[in-house]
Parts: sequence; C-alpha cells; structure tokens
Amino acid sequence: MAAQVVEGKAVTALRGVLSRAHQAAERSGRRGAAVRVVAVSKTKPNSLIRQVYDAGHRVFGENYVQELIDKAPQLPEDIDWHFIGHLQTNKVKPLLAAVPNLDMVEGVDSEKIANNLNRVIASMGRKPLKVMVQVNTSGEPSKSGVDPSDCLEIAKYVKLTCLNLQFSGLMTIGMPDYSSTPENFQTLLNCRNEVCNALGIAESACELSMGMSNDFEQAIEMGSTNVRVGSTIFGPRDYPKKQSN
Repeated sequence: MAAQVVEGKAVTALRGVLSRAHQAAERSGRRGAAVRVVAVSKTKPNSLIRQVYDAGHRVFGENYVQELIDKAPQLPEDIDWHFIGHLQTNKVKPLLAAVPNLDMVEGVDSEKIANNLNRVIASMGRKPLKVMVQVNTSGEPSKSGVDPSDCLEIAKYVKLTCLNLQFSGLMTIGMPDYSSTPENFQTLLNCRNEVCNALGIAESACELSMGMSNDFEQAIEMGSTNVRVGSTIFGPRDYPKKQSN
C-alpha cells in the first residue's frame, strides 16, 4: 500500500510539472507543446517509471549507462530514452546495443565521443541518433561540456562530419546557486545564435536543453525547449552505491 501511495504522488507531480511547463511556455509566447519534459528517473525502480508511463508520459532520462542498460529492456519499447551527461567512449557500444529505443544523447562534448557514436551507429545499421552538444556555461571544472568558445567548432563537426548523428541542439547544466542560472542560460542562448548563424540553420532546428527541477520554468521562459526534471516528479534520489558512466 505504501508503494502505491508514492507512485500516485509521482503521477500527480508529473501532471503538475507538465502544467507548469505549459504555463511557462505560454508566458514566453510559445505553445506549451513546444517544450519537452524529460522525466529523469535515475535511482528509481521500474515500477515507479511504469506508473508515470501508464499516465501517458513517454520521454525518460538516465545519467548512468549501466542503469539505463538494466532498465530499458524491462520497460515498454515506445519510451524515448535520453542519456544525459558525459558519455565515456567505452560505454557507447554497450549502450547502443542494449537500448534500441535510445532517442537522444544529451552530452556530446568532444570530437572523440562524436566519432565513436557515429562509427558504432553505422556498424549497427541504426538510424541516425539525435545528439546535443553539452556546453559548460558555468565554467565549473567539475562539470563536463565544451567551453562556450568551442561550441561552434564541435557543433559544426557533428553536423557536417558525423552522418550517423543528427545534430539537435545544445545542452547545459546551470550552477547550484540558482541566482546564477539566468547568466548560464543566456550564455547558451548566445551559443545557439552563433551556431545557427554560422551553420545557416533556423533556431527551431537547434533545441536548447536547459532547466531542471529547481529552475525549469525560468529556463522555459528564457527559451528552453527541453527540460530535465527528476526529483520534482519522482522524489529525492536514493544513492545506495557509487555509480559511474
């Protein structure tokens, strides 16, 4: 009975997040449907993910390769999985092999990982994989992502060189001090302007993934098209042991 109560709360929380995202999109002059909410389910059991799925949600995200490899085969095939964050090259093949419904990698931060993804996808005969370039807009050494000054170079490389990857946009993680997030988000907006102008693509073809549980409404108001919401939907995370990508 207790588990059912928790799962019910997750579904209620999801609906609240979707409503808030819709309202934030309208405040920014966009339709609510223009924003994708990625339900980040790391450390959460499949039973809880399934409840949110049964409520109609289809986009989920994970930060750890092994956790995604373990979960995805046990859940419906029409889930669009996002891998979020830095991806190690030696984990590319196991991830792609185990998760045929991997929809996007939000975390390409080097030509090396782009090349590896491109090569493995080609060898598997998979359709092109959507990817976002991760930008370290806060300058924190602990965070992955390219420097904003290098964003155009890696975006251009992915779009023009990696034929098995579909360049879909830019992603960032704001600072823990949420008073600094507007500056971080503005930096990503500036990066998008540079990329779109240099590559001759419309802004609508370059998504912005910025905003998490504590700042997703502000991110949407500033132009985010993809927000990654975990604890607000699923509750505080439980880390029983250290995991690595």
